[in-house]
Amino acid sequence: MTAATGKDSPADQLTAARQEIRARLREHGAVLLRGFGHDGVDGFEQTVRTIGGEPLTYAERSSPRSTIKGQVYTSTDYPPSEEIFLHNENSYQATWPLTLFFSCVTPPDTLGSTPLADTRRVLAAIAPEVREEFAARGWMVVRNFTDGFGVPWQHAFNTEDRAQVEAYCARNGVVAEWTAGGLRTRARREAVHHHPVTGERVWFNHLTFFHVTTLGPDLCAALREMYDEPDLPTNTYYGDGAPVPDEVVSHLRNCYRAEQRRFDWQQGDVLVVDNMLAAHAREPFTGPRKIAVAMAEPSSGPVERG
Repeated sequence: MTAATGKDSPADQLTAARQEIRARLREHGAVLLRGFGHDGVDGFEQTVRTIGGEPLTYAERSSPRSTIKGQVYTSTDYPPSEEIFLHNENSYQATWPLTLFFSCVTPPDTLGSTPLADTRRVLAAIAPEVREEFAARGWMVVRNFTDGFGVPWQHAFNTEDRAQVEAYCARNGVVAEWTAGGLRTRARREAVHHHPVTGERVWFNHLTFFHVTTLGPDLCAALREMYDEPDLPTNTYYGDGAPVPDEVVSHLRNCYRAEQRRFDWQQGDVLVVDNMLAAHAREPFTGPRKIAVAMAEPSSGPVERG
């Protein structure tokens, strides 16, 4: 959607178009806003409030981000040469943002897109026997927070207090275990959800993203050599804790990639994403790419106590 010229101000146009944007969001899973001219972080935050309401705090973190201001963050601070695979933000949590906002502060020189994949179409592409097995069994994520690899537990949970971590986990269906190396958490979640607004069945989970094989052959092999299975920094299983065969995860990756669509960023673009209808990713890039991120509209599913 592109702002019109010679009419109302872009901010007024955005306010007037709110219902249309939200309708398109439910239909297509994402809307690209171009030319609406928000002014810096404060303007981006106002765009978030206009379309989605109060911005949310990033909790139970799984990737490194930096706070720009308030509840506006950088996109994941990974090296430019690395791809970030398709996923739905915080789908491993008991509560997640229904709406995501990405603002292009500085576009990359090459690539650096934020590809999208419709989770309704991903679900339909999955082999029926695989899809229904996960629908029945759910999925489980096991995370090991240890020094020297990944996000420290203090950063993930925004506290240095172990009791606060334990309380958070108890409220959110996460089993917390303090180990010699740090903290291990386990959480069982549903793999297939119904969208709270449209009622559509969607493939909404971090199962593929967190599975060790999605890291790539060399890193996967190195981690499997360094760690026993229970000690891997992050890995996923069926909801009852049984291993998911590597070939099943490979099939899921192929289903995501078959539905992936991309566009090139322009400075000032704002991408609005329905987090349950569209998975998002990040291409490798060159140049000074800077994308600001905000989240809104908390949504939740059933919490399973460990």
